[in-house]
Amino acid sequence: MIQSFFNSHKLINCRGKLIDLSKPKVMGIMNITPDSFYNKSRFIGKENVAQRAKQIIEGGGDIIDIGAYSSRPGAEHINEEIEWNRLAPALEVVRVSYPDVLISVDTFRSGIAKKAVTDFDVDIINDISAGSMDETMFATIAELKLPYIIMHMQGTPQTMQEKPSYEHLMREVFYFFAQKIAKLKEYGIADIIIDPGFGFGKTLEHNYEILSKLDEFKIFELPVLVGLSRKSMVYKFLKNSPDEALNGTTALNTISLVNGANILRVHDVKEAVESVKLFTQINHV
Repeated sequence: MIQSFFNSHKLINCRGKLIDLSKPKVMGIMNITPDSFYNKSRFIGKENVAQRAKQIIEGGGDIIDIGAYSSRPGAEHINEEIEWNRLAPALEVVRVSYPDVLISVDTFRSGIAKKAVTDFDVDIINDISAGSMDETMFATIAELKLPYIIMHMQGTPQTMQEKPSYEHLMREVFYFFAQKIAKLKEYGIADIIIDPGFGFGKTLEHNYEILSKLDEFKIFELPVLVGLSRKSMVYKFLKNSPDEALNGTTALNTISLVNGANILRVHDVKEAVESVKLFTQINHV
C-alpha cells in the first residue's frame, strides 16, 4: 500500500454537508476571463459557461472553481466591479443548472466572496493571496463560515515572476502557512485548505522542490490542494506549450497524489479523475 497522508481522515463542511477529502477530489477550472494563460480555459458567455459546467460534471469533477480575475504572471489588474460583472452571470448559470454542485470562487476580495455566498450559495472561497491582498478577508470568511483555500504567493500576480528568490524555500513557505493558519484559527476558522502555489512567485526549480517534498505539508494536518495543470513548470521543462502539456500534467498530478494531495485543480477533469481512480485502486490493494 502506498503510504501517504492520503490515508488521513479529512473533512470539510460545505453548507452543512461534510465532504471527505481522504479520497482525493478533482476541481475543474472555469475562468471567466479574456486573458488566462491557457486559452482553452476561458469561458465567456452563458452558453460557454453552461457547456463547461456540464463537461466538468460529466467528467466526474467534484468541484467547479470559477474565477473572473486572471492571476497569470503580469496579468492586468481589474477592479472589483469588473470582476463581479464577469463572475455573477456565470455563478447564476451554474447554480441554477446544478443546484447541488460544489462551487468554489477564486477571488482575493472579501466583497466578492460575500456577494458570491449571499447571492449564489457558493461553497468554498479560493484565495490566491491568503488574505494578503484584502485585510478584511479573514473576518469575512469567519462570518460566512465556509471552507477557505489559502495559497502561498511571493508578490502579486503582476510582480510574482520578477526574479523570485528564497534563502530557504520550504522553511519560508512553511513559515508563511504557520502564520496564516494561526491567524485564521484566532478567527475561529477551522475548514482550511492549503495550496503551495505552484508557479506563483517561484522558479521552475522551486516548483519541483516543493512537489518532491509535498508530503512534508502533512505537518499542518490540513488538506492540500495542488494546482499545476498545464503550467509553465510542465511545458517549459518539456519544451512544448500549454496546449501540449496534458501528458506532463497527468504525470505530475499522479506524483502529487502519491505525495499527499487531497484536491487536484485541473483543466482536464476526466484525465485527473482517472488518475485518482487508479491511485485509489493501487492504494487499497
